[in-house]
Amino acid sequence: MGDHSQPPMAWRLSGNQVKLWRVEANISREELAEESGYGAETVKSMEQGRRRPTQHLLEIADELCGAKGKLAAVHPYLEPEKVASRAREYMEIEAEAIAFHWYEVLLIPGLLQTEDYARALLSGRYPPVSDELVEMRVVARLARQDLLRKPTTVFNFVIHEVALRAAFGGPDVMKRQLARLVEEGMARNICIQVVPIGSTIGCEGSFTVLETAEHRYYGYQEAQLMSNLHADPEMVSVLIKRHALLRAHALSPEKSAQLIRKVSEEL
Repeated sequence: MGDHSQPPMAWRLSGNQVKLWRVEANISREELAEESGYGAETVKSMEQGRRRPTQHLLEIADELCGAKGKLAAVHPYLEPEKVASRAREYMEIEAEAIAFHWYEVLLIPGLLQTEDYARALLSGRYPPVSDELVEMRVVARLARQDLLRKPTTVFNFVIHEVALRAAFGGPDVMKRQLARLVEEGMARNICIQVVPIGSTIGCEGSFTVLETAEHRYYGYQEAQLMSNLHADPEMVSVLIKRHALLRAHALSPEKSAQLIRKVSEEL
């Protein structure tokens, strides 16, 4: 996820409208932050278009500023296009998500990667980049893992056994990575299940489904040189059903942990 482009124009436009309405109504940013339950800096980021204005903020601002639905009506236009490179938008939604449904075929999910495992993956990309940029990307990936420390956020990870046996970075790096999986799987809000080799379920590729506080669902998929963020309910519904099927065919969390330990011993 290395998209460093400018935020979408729709974010900047809607954020600016929130600010204009707020100033016109003589309401401070701090007042809007208190009413919406966000920090003042978060509201500032949304007003400046650096973060996607949430439906909740737009509705609160609409009510406070007497916009009569004009601000609340903006939200549908902030939805991602059905097919586009949307890594930046994905990470914005990821930061606010209350539930993750993640499936990986070949790699350990980014939120569960150790520093050494992440570095091995990021340093092996082509065309090659500088060591400095690799380290910047490693730091950024590890920073996203703070999401795991939110006890009320649900994480359902399904990982194919192939990913456990692909010893990226070498046996020692992979042993530490597998130990990390077992450790994280002990948290009450994190479920890690493994699809054993031999199952043909999920061969089509990896994906993630996110649920936001407004109970909106987004699907995300990555492939070489592109990333797609889906907001279309029909497309997202397909991914939700696929993830449910994968969980049904995967080993239980307890048996998955046993398999992870077994693979580690075999390295």
